[in-house]
Amino acid sequence: MSQELNNVPHRRYNILTGEWVLVSPHRTKRPWQGKTEKTTVEDRPVYDPACYLCPGNTRSGGSINPDYKEPFVFENDFPALMPQGPGENLSKGLLVAESETGICKVVCFSPNHSLTLPLMEIKDITKVIKAWKKEYLELGSSPNINYVQIFENKGDIMGCSNPHPHGQIWSQRSLPPEIIKKSKHQLEYWEANNKSLLAAYLEQELEAGDRIVLENEHFVALIPYWAVWPYEVMILPRKHYQHIGQLDSREEVAFAGIIKALCIKYDNLFETSFPYSSGIHQMPTSGEEFPEWHFHMSFYPPLLRSATVKKFMVGYELFASPQRDITAEQAAQTLRDLDDVHYLQK
Repeated sequence: MSQELNNVPHRRYNILTGEWVLVSPHRTKRPWQGKTEKTTVEDRPVYDPACYLCPGNTRSGGSINPDYKEPFVFENDFPALMPQGPGENLSKGLLVAESETGICKVVCFSPNHSLTLPLMEIKDITKVIKAWKKEYLELGSSPNINYVQIFENKGDIMGCSNPHPHGQIWSQRSLPPEIIKKSKHQLEYWEANNKSLLAAYLEQELEAGDRIVLENEHFVALIPYWAVWPYEVMILPRKHYQHIGQLDSREEVAFAGIIKALCIKYDNLFETSFPYSSGIHQMPTSGEEFPEWHFHMSFYPPLLRSATVKKFMVGYELFASPQRDITAEQAAQTLRDLDDVHYLQK
């Protein structure tokens, strides 16, 4: 079936959100005269005195970073969410609003300004995962926090304002729309089958094999059947875990290893520091059981044809439906065939 779909336009269904994506593989043959980005060869120092995330430096808000040697977490100096908000009714007729509260944090992955995840050691990425776990559990234990979103924006074209290796954690009172959709569809499958939707999906993907990019003892990285972005990847634990706090020490290392291996393939694809937004979706922290939830980490990279040609969400994508040109199977094959050694380290 995959081979047949590689040549004809079709739609694919996202089992997690209930939405569709239009796939048009024949469009890869069209000539390209659109926008290209300038490529820059970054040669960053280990320490940058002008960087507000480097150890010992003063941040934009006036606080001074400690001389940290391992992942460093602090509350964002310019947060999108705050612990307190207006309590009065904010709606009037059809103009509906409500107060939103939360806590936003920054996670510096490393004191070394020059690194990115594919260039970090697995043991150091494991420390980042331990920091994520700690923050998820601690923030989620607050009665005012019902969801914790861990994410990273890598690259200036993804809106990253500082190249120092870092990510963010936004925790909030309400559930974001994407989580509401994923909760609904996972719960429906759980109630009908008494099994995790993503566990069943992973079984089918492992049997098919043509969308698998990487795997180890505890995790699998694959191109989702319904992927929107050209080289979108989802990392799934083989076991049905609802959140990263359930990982043991061996699984933390395996998670770090597959993240590093995937990011190396990304960089090797166009021999550039590959931009993306990545995030971990896991069960809400509102105090309910959520047996249906199966945590997963997704990577949404914008590059399409080369280091200078990106995928834009415009026109039909904005007004009708997401659309992609290369199929998930073609993208997986491309990533599988790439070297496992980073191009800068050959």
